[in-house]
Amino acid sequence: MFDLAPVSLWMEDYSELRQLFDQWRANGVVDLLAFLREDPQRLARCSQSYKVLRVNQYTLDLFKAPDQQTLQGRLHEVFRGDMLDSIVSELLALWQGQLSFETRSVNYALDGRRLDVQVRARVLPGYEDSWSRVLVSLEDVTTEVQSTLQLQRSEQYARDLFEYSPVSLWVEDFREVKRLLDEVRAKGISDFRTFLKVHPEFVTRCMQEIHVLDVNRQTLQMFGAQSKAQLLQNLPKIFRGEMYESFAEQLQDLWDGKLVQQREVVNYALTGDVLHIHLEFSIMSSHMENWGLVLLSLVDITARKKAEAYLEYLGKHDVLTQLRNRAFYTEELNRLSRKGPWPLSLIAIDMNGLKGVNDEHGHAAGDAMLRRMGEVLAKAVDAPACAARIGGDEFMVLLPATDERGAQAVQERILSLLELNNQFYPGHTIHVSMGMACGHEGTPIESIVQRADQAMYAEKARAYQARTRDRRLSEA
Repeated sequence: MFDLAPVSLWMEDYSELRQLFDQWRANGVVDLLAFLREDPQRLARCSQSYKVLRVNQYTLDLFKAPDQQTLQGRLHEVFRGDMLDSIVSELLALWQGQLSFETRSVNYALDGRRLDVQVRARVLPGYEDSWSRVLVSLEDVTTEVQSTLQLQRSEQYARDLFEYSPVSLWVEDFREVKRLLDEVRAKGISDFRTFLKVHPEFVTRCMQEIHVLDVNRQTLQMFGAQSKAQLLQNLPKIFRGEMYESFAEQLQDLWDGKLVQQREVVNYALTGDVLHIHLEFSIMSSHMENWGLVLLSLVDITARKKAEAYLEYLGKHDVLTQLRNRAFYTEELNRLSRKGPWPLSLIAIDMNGLKGVNDEHGHAAGDAMLRRMGEVLAKAVDAPACAARIGGDEFMVLLPATDERGAQAVQERILSLLELNNQFYPGHTIHVSMGMACGHEGTPIESIVQRADQAMYAEKARAYQARTRDRRLSEA
């Protein structure tokens, strides 16, 4: 039975190990584990005290040994390397008086193959005092161990992909959200969009039922959190404001069966900074029935949004004065001609003497005066009215839904603020010529612009005539 057993069997003699243990106990050793760790040679000495008396044929086949004599002569090749670490548990069991033990160890075949083995040992009856007969069985579990290691490596690989992804990843549980949607559908609701308008609290309730299962490191960095616990405790600070509207759209898509979605949303970092996010949402295919596993990826597009906003700003604003530019002015004129509101008033403005300042003091001085003019008009004109720089020193103020009296009030406010500005900034005084015109519905926009320009040029002519007369009187 020993020779024909379909498992590796070893008959061994542990009597030297028993004597070694007795000697250590007599020397006062109590904690075997600590004693072994003090000197690695002690563990090797324990291993060398084992004596192999006999092995069966299955053992010879497993370890690629032609006969028992060869195997015994090359046991140093079988028991080596990390095998010493694995025998600690069996030594501790024997030290504690256990006559049988089970452990997992590592051996090596004579052809160099690593063997992961499940070891079961028993001190045979009648030999409890001497340990001179111990039956050991070895089961080859290499395939199982390698499969487990492969699975662990695969799981670690997946975990690393999640943790070290360069984008923010969230794993969430939407089961309660699905339950709430199913309840609404069961009540016969078909127009979900109208339902959300009537019951906006439903959106908040669904948001509260989302369970965040995990987030990765990039998420913590993006939202300024020191730990996952801190992030999860402050979710109301992250998802607020505009997020409710975008989540309502997300619920509408889920209602319509769109289980994979993408959209741009606004979140907030824990510092309060606004984060523009490109969000991709996907219910995992293995959880389509209950929505228990949802993966979200968030990419921070704040820098891109700022760049787009700046480019849009440049397309509609004059960089020097920060007012609207000619392109916006023309587009707004066209819009007002189609849609109003009426009456529409225009104020044409031209700076007097700017060319002389540029010629005498340089363009930097002229640019400073233009910036000051931009400050005055920005403070004097409130939305929906707007002020635009349409040329070098030419400005136009658009006043929708404003009659002559309202336009006159704006004109007086501009002159008042300009006087204050001249007092605040020493040096060059800004002088302007202004012309105002008003038109009602049906009046061609071009005629209103032309009348405002004519009034402004008439004012400019009077200003130059007065200056010339003052200069002549001064010379006289």
